[in-house]
Parts: sequence; C-alpha cells; structure tokens
Amino acid sequence: MKTIQEDIKSGQFKHVYLLYGEEDYLRRQYAKRLMDALSDAEDSANTSRFSGRDIDPGEVIDLAETMPFFADHRCIFIEDCGLFKKGGEALADYVESVPGSTYLIFSESEVDRRSRFFKQVNKVGYAACFPRQSEEDLMRWILGRLKRENKKITRPVMELFLSRTGDQMELIDRELEKLLSYTMGRGGIEAQDVEAVCGTQVTGRIFEMVDAVALKQQARALELYYDLLLQKEPPMRILFLITRQFQILMQLKEMEGRGFDPRTMASQVKVPGFAIRKYLDQAHRFSDRQLLSAVRDGVQAEEDIKTGQMEDRLAVELLLMTYSK
Repeated sequence: MKTIQEDIKSGQFKHVYLLYGEEDYLRRQYAKRLMDALSDAEDSANTSRFSGRDIDPGEVIDLAETMPFFADHRCIFIEDCGLFKKGGEALADYVESVPGSTYLIFSESEVDRRSRFFKQVNKVGYAACFPRQSEEDLMRWILGRLKRENKKITRPVMELFLSRTGDQMELIDRELEKLLSYTMGRGGIEAQDVEAVCGTQVTGRIFEMVDAVALKQQARALELYYDLLLQKEPPMRILFLITRQFQILMQLKEMEGRGFDPRTMASQVKVPGFAIRKYLDQAHRFSDRQLLSAVRDGVQAEEDIKTGQMEDRLAVELLLMTYSK
C-alpha cells in the first residue's frame, strides 16, 4: 500500500499493477486511487474495464497496443479474471512489452503466487497483497475515521463494535457510517449506541448458538437457528459455521494445553485477540471427546445432505438437539 501511495504521489507509475488478497474494501480503494491518478473516469475512449472469468486475453492485448485517443494514457482495469491461477500464459508473455502509454491494473481475490503470470507481473510491475487486517490495524483505522469526525470511543466500546461487525472493512465502513449518523451532535460513541445500531452478524449468532448448546439451552439454540433461517441463511452454510466453531474450540483447547499464549492462539484460529477469552470460556464448557464428536457429526451431516440421505434443515436441527440435551 505504501508503494502505491508513493507512486501516486511521485507520478512515477509501473505499467502493470496486481492488487490481490481477501480484503476487498482496500483493493477497491487502491484500484480507484490508481485509476483516478492515471485516467479520467469520464474518458471512456481511453479507460476500459473487464470483469469475470470469460475475459479474452487477446482482446486485452489488442486494446493495450492501441494508442490513446487524444490523451497521454490508456488505462485498463481487469477484475477477478482468474488468470493468475490458470490461463494467464499469453498475458505473462505480454506484460514485459506493454507500451509506454498503457497501464494495466489487475484486481484479484485469489492468485497462485507460483504461477508464471504472477511472477512476471511481480518482476516488471508491482504486486500488492491486501490481506484481512489485524485487530490493531482495524482499530487504528476506525480511530482515524472517528478523529476526523471529532468523535471519541473507549477500547471496550470499540471491541463491542468489532464483535458485531467482524473484520470485513466494507461492513465496518457501513456500520460506522450508521453510528456516526446516530450519534450526530454528540462527542462520543457509547456501548448503547453500538447495541442500538449495529446488528449481530451471522458468525456472532453461531457463537451464541454454540454457547446455548454448551449450556444445554436447547430451546434457545433452536430459536437462534430458526432466526437465521428467517434471514434466508442456507442451512448448509449454518452447518458449516457450526462445525467450524467446534473445530476452533477444539484447536484452542489443544493449543492452551501446549502452553500457547492468547495472542498466538488468536492468530492461529483467526479470531480477534480481544475475543479469545470468550472463545476459551466456551471451549472449557465441552470435553475434548464432545468437541471431536461434534466435529465428526457435523462432517457426517454434510455428507448425508449431499448424498440425499437427510434434508438439510432437519440435519442441523438434529445436530443442535443432540449436543444441547
């Protein structure tokens, strides 16, 4: 990100950029900054966009070879083409000879860093990775946003906010806008503001559901499940998330037994550091045998659904009922 910012500031651009990684929000932000710096969004004659896996590399090359029309640059933006995993040989051959008037910007959620195309772009241009941001990075980003709005927030309230949003910056951005509107005219954001405005995401509901299972609150576990169904969440996705939650708890118990520190555990299982105590507390409510059995039963339920032996909604109900009775 720093390299791209310096290129924009200096006006010294590479002719090929690859922006890749899980954090869609940052990829879009930096792709837009590059596009804005290199071209006029209204100049459709010299600004082209391609998206999806049906892109013809030959068409891209032909366009890249075309001189800009009454302009200094031609800018081509290509998103989620999949060519950095398979089929990018033609463009891999081409990127070393991109004309001085043409700039190629690729944005991909997934790449194969071993692919020849990736290596060529990294060699002649610049490949920037945009992974999910750490808890501390997200907090700094949020604090920066709030400072510009002259808003204050305490760390416990910040942690409550992130427990509602998760680590997706797109969602954080939307929920932050709602919070700023809701607290307009006030200097600070309180816990009750977060609770009033920010809804609990699916992963949060899954945590509550497994908590209810651990406490043998069968009615509550099923209530949360039916609520997710009303929100049009597919039973198969719910089953996957429940099984994953049990897997996380099993991993945490094993790591705790081996003496891992909380920060390392949070990093390994990809949960926020401030939430690790809650996860460990939940893990302690299950025996090792129960967690292993729950993971196996979740995998078996998925197999039964896929082979037509059980209806998906019923399979999840039975799993919840079995471990909450």
